[in-house]
Amino acid sequence: MSKTKILLAEDDYDFGSILKQYLEIHNYEVTWAKDGKEALDYFESNTTMEHCAFDICVFDVMMPHMDGFTLAEKVVHKYPEVPFVFLTAKKMKEDKIKGLKLGADDYIVKPFEADILVLRLQNILKRAQKNVSKQISTTNQSIGAYTLDTVNYQLIIGDTVQRITEKEAQLIQFFYKNKNKLIKREDLLTEIWGSDDFFSGRSMDVFISRIRKYFKQDTSISIESTRGIGLTFKIGV
Repeated sequence: MSKTKILLAEDDYDFGSILKQYLEIHNYEVTWAKDGKEALDYFESNTTMEHCAFDICVFDVMMPHMDGFTLAEKVVHKYPEVPFVFLTAKKMKEDKIKGLKLGADDYIVKPFEADILVLRLQNILKRAQKNVSKQISTTNQSIGAYTLDTVNYQLIIGDTVQRITEKEAQLIQFFYKNKNKLIKREDLLTEIWGSDDFFSGRSMDVFISRIRKYFKQDTSISIESTRGIGLTFKIGV
């Protein structure tokens, strides 16, 4: 059985060394970068659109050359589905909100027990594994002026081809299957994310924002939010 691969970005040498050793004791394979730029180099050299070499990323927020938030933005742009966790010594509410808006699966304030990190990583990976089992139709679907290609993971309109992730395809299909109906947030989270906790909710918000942009060329399609209840994928009404 292959080990779970972690990309760790931590500039504190002593803390990073201890954390790497502790994670390896728990059977993780750890690639440790000493700053944000080095971490991005590791990520980009080992990741394609079809395959991410890392199962989860752990990023310190305050690092030289590139901070954790900037690093996460670049990682999410290239591979939106990889789960990631922020480590930080800062307790500012604004920083936590910024991290969650980027789609972070967790935000851990230093100092913390290494056991806590391991348990949180296990929970995140367990949720991610459940999502892998979600099946989507392999038949192309017409959605307004668009075609959803679920074999090649593309959303096509005219000559424009938008590459999408598997989770985005799952979300679009679920929306279309329930078009023009109010879908409760918890139902959407349970179906696609496998959990309706706070961090899954923040991740979903990021995905929905992205999907709204994908469909902006067809004005007959919209995703409307009903505060405190859920969302409606409106089409042709």
